[in-house]
Amino acid sequence: MERAYLSLGSNQDPVANLSSALAALRERFGEVLVSAAYRFPAVGFDGADFVNLAAVVTTDLAPAALNDWLHALEDRHGRRRDVPRFSDRSLDIDIVLYGEQVLSGSGNLQVPRDELRHAFVLRPLAEIAPDARHPLAGRRLADLWREHSDYGRHYDRVALS
Repeated sequence: MERAYLSLGSNQDPVANLSSALAALRERFGEVLVSAAYRFPAVGFDGADFVNLAAVVTTDLAPAALNDWLHALEDRHGRRRDVPRFSDRSLDIDIVLYGEQVLSGSGNLQVPRDELRHAFVLRPLAEIAPDARHPLAGRRLADLWREHSDYGRHYDRVALS
């Protein structure tokens, strides 16, 4: 069993999509540690704000199998893959950390995710897993967040149903 640290986001009906995704994660993995949900501006394109949060699950799935399961969950929520990479999303879920593993290869499975440098990923993860370590930097997420240029900036919380 391994701990997988996930980043979830949506800017299309985000409350419904994220609430539904969390229910699916709980159904499949049992207890899920979940951060608050925060509103962040879109990154990489001019679009509606995203609502982002982090979740930690304990899984027996290998990283590739977990990634496939998460992609299927995104697809069930109307995720389109025929649009530019930086565009509106009904649901986006990434494996940010998987234990202490470092993975890269074909497709989009990269652990740790480069997006960990963005506040929309780091802020929620540091909230629920402050002592988790970035496997390449060897640094705690709480320390990385405290040193981030957006640390101290206010992000609106969004209530999920």
